[in-house]
Amino acid sequence: MRIILQRVSEASVRIADREVGRIGRGYLVLVGFTHGDGPSEVEWMADKVVGLRLFSDPEGKMNLDLAAVEGGLLVVSQFTLYGDAAKGRRPSFIDAARPEEAIPLYESFVAALTDRGVPVATGEFGAEMQVALVNDGPVTLQLERNAA
Repeated sequence: MRIILQRVSEASVRIADREVGRIGRGYLVLVGFTHGDGPSEVEWMADKVVGLRLFSDPEGKMNLDLAAVEGGLLVVSQFTLYGDAAKGRRPSFIDAARPEEAIPLYESFVAALTDRGVPVATGEFGAEMQVALVNDGPVTLQLERNAA
């Protein structure tokens, strides 16, 4: 399971002409799954994302988590996080989980985040989406948890 997380002052996702998700302050979470990912990776990653302290306290130190700033999450499926462009000019996506594997993992990840009390907005799995964000900082992290 791989995530690109960006601290944002706002983010939204559109499909065609309709907005399907929007948050103010919080994290944009691009998430991809690989073969063998399961519930333990989903739970670990949900704990990690919600617990990260990436917002500044009054002294300017990154010391506050989402709950402390009443932040939200915009979670967008992103199979291309498992793209491999090491050879040739067109990436291979063989390491990305197939939709029949990835959809239940994506849905359980969104549910796990929601269960932790964080407001969660989403894109739509498999849709052609336009994601807009204002990266705050900028702060961007890559998080990964491989199946044991």
